[in-house]
Amino acid sequence: MRKPSVSGRGWAYIGAALGGTVSIAANVAHSYVPPADVPVDWTPQTGAVVGAIFWPVALFVATEILARVAWPSGRRWTALRLGGLLPVALVAAFVSYKHLAGLLHFYGEDTLTAMLGPLAVDGLMVMATGALLATARRVTDVAEDIVTVTDTTSEAPIARVAETSPAPATPIKKTPAKRVTPRPASASKVAKVAARMPGASVAEIAKRAEVSPSTARRHLAALRVTDASPSGPEPAETPALTAA
Repeated sequence: MRKPSVSGRGWAYIGAALGGTVSIAANVAHSYVPPADVPVDWTPQTGAVVGAIFWPVALFVATEILARVAWPSGRRWTALRLGGLLPVALVAAFVSYKHLAGLLHFYGEDTLTAMLGPLAVDGLMVMATGALLATARRVTDVAEDIVTVTDTTSEAPIARVAETSPAPATPIKKTPAKRVTPRPASASKVAKVAARMPGASVAEIAKRAEVSPSTARRHLAALRVTDASPSGPEPAETPALTAA
């Protein structure tokens, strides 16, 4: 995920870099200011030049630690943060201020300008540090908002899928098959007698099957529609099946 940007944070870094650059240049230039009663070929010692660079760099690093490090909450961490880093920043700022003021005096500026001029440089660095602290908190808030919106958006499709999921299919009821009514025993007797006695009359078939002539006639009519004869040939096809 791309780190969120906050308006004005770039200017805070520009102000811190500008104030640090001017402070380093002024401190180095002050190390070349000759003390009173020195030879004409006097040059500053290397340690003095390095020390002049150290103070503004120490101030800049202290401000970056205050602004960038995510300090844990708690009184001990707050005491370590303020009690350890603030003295370093204050001492570095005080030494840098004296060097800037001495340089302005050497350049022939009046006392008021020499006293207030360094405050512009140090004030710029203080304001840039405050802006970095404020924007660092703002970046954290924006990142948390983005994560919250992303989590909420990622859960929305799941909810929609759950809402639009098809309803369970309704089970299909099986219709029970119709029970086939078994053929009466009298019909079977009539069919068997008609098969054994092709050409017999209805009365003879009824007598042999031990049924009434009307019952025999009804069963013989049914045999003409369905092939119910166990022997294969249908009695209805024989022209001799007539009433007695």
